Amino acid sequence: MKVKQHTIGRQVAVTGVGLHTGVVTTMTFVPAPPNHGYKFQRTDLEGQPIIDADVDNVVDVSRGTTLEQSGARVFTVEHVLAALVGLELDNVLIQLDGPEPPIMDGSSIQFISVLEEAGLQEQNALRRFFEVPESIHYRDTGREVEMAALPLDDYRVTVMVDYNSPVLGSQHASITDISQFKSEIASCRTFCFLHELEMLYNQNLIKGGDLNNAIVVVDRVVEEKELASLAKMFNKPKVEVRKEGILNNVELRYKNEPARHKLLDVVGDLALVGRPLKAQILAARPGHAANVAFAKKLKRAMEKSGPSHIPHYDPKLPPVLDINQISNILPHRYPFQLLDKVIYLDDTVVAGVKNVTINEPFFMGHFPNNPVMPGVLQVEAMAQTGGILVLSTVDDPENYWTYFLGIENCKFRKMVIPGDTLIFKCELLAPIRRGIAKMKGEAYVGTTLVCEAVMTASIVRKEV
Repeated sequence: MKVKQHTIGRQVAVTGVGLHTGVVTTMTFVPAPPNHGYKFQRTDLEGQPIIDADVDNVVDVSRGTTLEQSGARVFTVEHVLAALVGLELDNVLIQLDGPEPPIMDGSSIQFISVLEEAGLQEQNALRRFFEVPESIHYRDTGREVEMAALPLDDYRVTVMVDYNSPVLGSQHASITDISQFKSEIASCRTFCFLHELEMLYNQNLIKGGDLNNAIVVVDRVVEEKELASLAKMFNKPKVEVRKEGILNNVELRYKNEPARHKLLDVVGDLALVGRPLKAQILAARPGHAANVAFAKKLKRAMEKSGPSHIPHYDPKLPPVLDINQISNILPHRYPFQLLDKVIYLDDTVVAGVKNVTINEPFFMGHFPNNPVMPGVLQVEAMAQTGGILVLSTVDDPENYWTYFLGIENCKFRKMVIPGDTLIFKCELLAPIRRGIAKMKGEAYVGTTLVCEAVMTASIVRKEV
């Protein structure tokens, strides 16, 4: 799995009809900054409202997953989200000039193709996975649905479906690595049974349904009169049923294409948890209602794992900047080189790490029998972290100095001692003007805030 966040290299678009609304819509994928996540934007509505791809925004799961925020809705989001997850993209804005993404051929493969055409762009931020800490289960006895997430340092999905149908029967599908999504799952199309068609049609759904974008499974004898009615429904001169029971002789791409599409839906719906997952997902007879209910359960567990505004540090992952790269940007050296690595960096926010050990030179004289890191050095380390952010705004940071101009509202909330790992976060409070930067700095040990201050700094070009 990718360890750094990714967006797309450029803006790309697709146009097509929505499966349920029947509205022709252009959907545009737009690059987005780190930690943006997935967001939809209805450009056809006043104010062009944003709808976060968040499970708590789900308002309908009848034959698809519908999101609503601030009065704006977007229908049938699961196939698009599955494509983004399958390519391990983290930050994309999805603009729509209509209410529903195009259904295309009923799968995710055409979304995959256009996103790959845009190119994947690595970003200066580590992915913040939700690593399932213990088994999480969901069960709906009425629908005989069972889902589970088991701890795993990877993302694997296994789906079992059983429709009590002589045509489909029991089917399984699985991927052991998310990189398999494109080749094994993305091209699998949505489907329904013939007996569901009239119900869906009467519910004002599948207005954009066509035999080119959905598989219709026929598991009973169909009279000519009904075939004529179906032809009219799909605006076709004639429809047929083959022996295998697929309407209009549509060829399946895999024998277990329905199960594979259910896996696609699971991946798309679980994207609404809000962070990439590390888990073994097992799903028996899943549907959108169960997927969303399970996603909500996962999100509640994720929220208990810690506040999202605190930088997440996973020592197993490579840094955005290592000590050698930091040394090329900052002029500080021993014993005042106080920043070990940078784990996040964008236009306005930086996060860094300082490992505090008993071998720090200041412990020799600062309370030697009761070692406590001096507060002024905590601020200095935080300022060096902020210096990385400020110097990242110029093309040749090695030719600039950063100087402190002021410190305000500085507070030390808890002692820092040997063995602690300090996580620093600095965020610009306003755009840098005339070389002056003002930022809010915070230092954490775990999830505990130990130090904070508002710092002002100046970047000055070195004299040649």
